[in-house]
Amino acid sequence: MKYAIVECGGKQYKAVEGATIEVDLLSSEAGQPIKLDSVLLLVDGEQVSVGTPNVAGAAVSATVVEHYKGPKIYVFHYSPKKRIRSKTGHRQQYTRLLVNSIEME
Repeated sequence: MKYAIVECGGKQYKAVEGATIEVDLLSSEAGQPIKLDSVLLLVDGEQVSVGTPNVAGAAVSATVVEHYKGPKIYVFHYSPKKRIRSKTGHRQQYTRLLVNSIEME
């Protein structure tokens, strides 16, 4: 099984060929190809390449599938005896990427 650990937006994701990964919102439009050059680990069967910090010549090519919003998260601050109550909500925006191939140059 061929997979790679890539860094995107300060977070690390496991990218497998043919699978999708959900990353933080990217500025690319849906349907556009994207290349992730920050590959930290590359595994191809028994062969393992560990980067210091990145694997030289490795890249992951993916296609932007869609942009979507995550689940709503409610934040409630409450201070008893002071009549302080604050309720806010947040929905994080994500981008779904389809991993086309993992290349080693």
